[in-house]
Amino acid sequence: MRKGVGAAVIGGVFVVVAGGAGYGAYNVLSGLHGGGGGSAAAVRTGPPSASEVEEASATFLAAWAKGDADEAASYTNDAADAEPLLSAYRGNAHITGVRITAGKRGGTSVPFSVRATVSYAGASKPLSYDSRLTVVRGQTTGRALVDWQPSVVHPALKKGDTLVTGEAKVPPIEAVDRDGVELTARTYPSLGPVLDALRAKYGDRAGGKPGIELSVEHDAADTPGRTLLTLAKGSPGKLRTTLSARAQAAAERAVLDFPESSVVAVQPSTGQVLAVANHRADQFNAAFEGRLAPGSTMKIITSAMLIDNGVTSMNGPAPCPPAATWQSQTFTNLQGLTPNEHATLANSFLRSCNTAFVKLIDEKPLTDESLTNEAGERFGLGRNNWKTGIVSFDGSVPAVTGPDRAANAIGQGQVQMSPLDMASVTATAITGTFRQPYLVSPRLDGRQLATAKGLPSNTASQLRAMMRLTATEGTAARAMSGLGGDIGAKTGSAEVDGQAKSNSWFTGFRGDLAAAAMTQQGGHGGDAAGPIVAAVLRTGG
Repeated sequence: MRKGVGAAVIGGVFVVVAGGAGYGAYNVLSGLHGGGGGSAAAVRTGPPSASEVEEASATFLAAWAKGDADEAASYTNDAADAEPLLSAYRGNAHITGVRITAGKRGGTSVPFSVRATVSYAGASKPLSYDSRLTVVRGQTTGRALVDWQPSVVHPALKKGDTLVTGEAKVPPIEAVDRDGVELTARTYPSLGPVLDALRAKYGDRAGGKPGIELSVEHDAADTPGRTLLTLAKGSPGKLRTTLSARAQAAAERAVLDFPESSVVAVQPSTGQVLAVANHRADQFNAAFEGRLAPGSTMKIITSAMLIDNGVTSMNGPAPCPPAATWQSQTFTNLQGLTPNEHATLANSFLRSCNTAFVKLIDEKPLTDESLTNEAGERFGLGRNNWKTGIVSFDGSVPAVTGPDRAANAIGQGQVQMSPLDMASVTATAITGTFRQPYLVSPRLDGRQLATAKGLPSNTASQLRAMMRLTATEGTAARAMSGLGGDIGAKTGSAEVDGQAKSNSWFTGFRGDLAAAAMTQQGGHGGDAAGPIVAAVLRTGG
């Protein structure tokens, strides 16, 4: 290691200090583990040894702490990608006085903590955080190298990101709910990415003044940055949202019970979003942007298609056989569902009988386009034109032939939805009117909300009645038990190749409140997503 970097083993942890004195990290570790000179050896193979892990991590951390980006990058397995970010750490991010303390190694993984100072335009603040690196064997050189990931430099960084300190691109915002209650990521943790997105979109319109910040900037222009440290506060502008602090708090608590869960609540009479929460390791706003098969919650739309096209009605026939074949693919029901050849649509809906819906899609006048048209024209889905205030996905129901036409009807195949979409589906089903969900009033920026013609009143009344039966007598009854007032629901379980458990979906309403949730690998619809929706519905309606 180059001169000017001190390294020492203190209390079992490795400490690297820029500008220190004493042995270089390589010498310290060589003395500890018997490394050293000698003639050139054959290229090594296999996992790095303990001494190689310690040596590779120490030399990398020491060079990084010193601010030598070229040298630090040379100790990684992707120097070309590592060097710009490591250079930006001291350059664009203005981070100095770096002190890195490595923790106890676990195999090839080394945790470490960073303590440093960020200074810009006379403002200065300490910076501290924890991260982790992994040492791997170089594929061509055989050297032990740090496996390069941007998250090594800071856990908030992903590929294409960089660190920048300076005047913020947009002023901070003080986001408030519909009643003026302040919404912060500290109080509502899963709102963090949503608040970042709102600031990026509306910060310039809210009337604030930028501060000086250390932030993560992304390659994608439409992806909001993330503030890591505020050196000098700006003046926040106030941004009113449609959220309800009460509903949001309930949503936050509910998703914590189930990993990889998301939920959205909307007000059917207005389309206003009342809550959006996610409990995910990747911080992705799957509640708004998720694209997954919704399982049997899709039967709300399929039932509307059957009623609107005169195929059957709520009290009309929808036989539920043990199996149904459509163009060479055989569909069955969930284990334990008793067949009923004399079932009505309401009965097959409340018990979530797949085969009933598969058999009915062959009826005249239905075509390959019928489900797509119903979803788009009646429910406003799949047109890529929703303007909620932040990035969102408005569903996809492609017109298909073959087995996927049947699979689409039961929420599998090529259909994709987000919890936002399914909350909107429920809102449309119970009111008969499509009102595009939104998080910020369109009056703020003059954007035009999407429109659709909605449902005939007779169709809406039948869907509302079938969802009420499902909540009180059908597959949703257990999750919805204890809820008073006018309630309804639909469960969904979406099987995914390679997953041991299905994705859990659930959507329901209580009065003027509709919600939908999804839990990846959560099992049946009522097992995970159901309790989440019920918890949110308890807050109002």
